[in-house]
Amino acid sequence: MNTIAYGIKNCDTIKKMKKWLEAESIDYTFHDYRVDGLDQAMLEKFESQLGWEAMVNKRGTTFRQLTDEQKANLNQETAICLMLESPAMIKRPLLVHNDSYHLGFKPAQYQEIFQQPLSK
Repeated sequence: MNTIAYGIKNCDTIKKMKKWLEAESIDYTFHDYRVDGLDQAMLEKFESQLGWEAMVNKRGTTFRQLTDEQKANLNQETAICLMLESPAMIKRPLLVHNDSYHLGFKPAQYQEIFQQPLSK
């Protein structure tokens, strides 16, 4: 089982996710975009799985600080460029678990992702 959580360590949602994973004794690796890096190939892989529209964190300060023109002209190419420049614009956390991609954190959502199959 391979689980990687991507995000920014000082994000409140990331802190909640880490606390939940640790409480559930789930092994995972945390990849901090600012510390561990982010490149175009990684972003394009995420985008191919999740879609750029879902990945853009429209509630964050970084997105709200974009000009109206930047927001109006947002498309796959410009969104990837902006997320590469400002990783805080990526919705957090981005979780990859067993080659399945998930965005955001809600305990019920994670309970479903990590539910153990019933043994026979």
